[in-house]
Amino acid sequence: MEMDRLFSLEGKVALVTGAAYGIGFAIAEAFAGAGAKIAFNCRGQEHMDKALEQYAEKGIDARGYLCDVTDEAQVQEMVAKIEQELGTIDILVNNAGIIKRIPMTEMKVEEFRQVVDIDLNAPFIVSKAVLPGMIKKGHGKIINICSMMSELGRETVSAYAAAKGGLKMLTRNIASEYGQYNIQCNGIGPGYIATPQTAPLREVQPDGSRHPFDQFIIAKTPQARWGTPEDLMGPAIFLASDASDFVNGHILYVDGGILAYIGKQP
Repeated sequence: MEMDRLFSLEGKVALVTGAAYGIGFAIAEAFAGAGAKIAFNCRGQEHMDKALEQYAEKGIDARGYLCDVTDEAQVQEMVAKIEQELGTIDILVNNAGIIKRIPMTEMKVEEFRQVVDIDLNAPFIVSKAVLPGMIKKGHGKIINICSMMSELGRETVSAYAAAKGGLKMLTRNIASEYGQYNIQCNGIGPGYIATPQTAPLREVQPDGSRHPFDQFIIAKTPQARWGTPEDLMGPAIFLASDASDFVNGHILYVDGGILAYIGKQP
């Protein structure tokens, strides 16, 4: 197969959840550049309008759908609309997620459940909704946005780590259960990415120095920088394209080498 066709997404329908900005937007932009038709969701009209403007500025004819991905009825309705308007979903990226940085003993149970609901239950709900169409079509790609917290623990992120660890195993189980239908389910585990969500951790201090966490991440990353959403474009295209047809149940960590690095000697 010619190399350009191997990585082409021409004519494919891709649903990227939570793709109004940040990582999701970058992945959707990459998919559009590779030829895919883009669908995404937002929970609110204000975010939807802003996202559609940004897609238009990039020359991308994206379709936006108001949908809470933790609500199964809303998800089923959204998937049905996408299939009617664009066609059967070929590629799903479960990107929507939140994090709450709260010490475990101070975290309310409701807050823990909210993180798990969005970061783990929603990928189950959306994957469940698109799988029948993929089975019928005889192929499909599901990409779950995992995290280094799928492998590691850290202070104040108990709910997030629990959810992302569960998402890693959901990824492997979908691969195990539906690989026979030519469906590949893999994950991307971003390192620390410079997005609006991580902006508070990169704020310059009053004395002009870097935020302590910013300093920590730079020291722990062999490439000595935060990642960017654009760093995830290539890996996402690979996992969404024919190039990864025999890659299944894998978590691709795009972390600048953090998970491979013990750190500098003091």
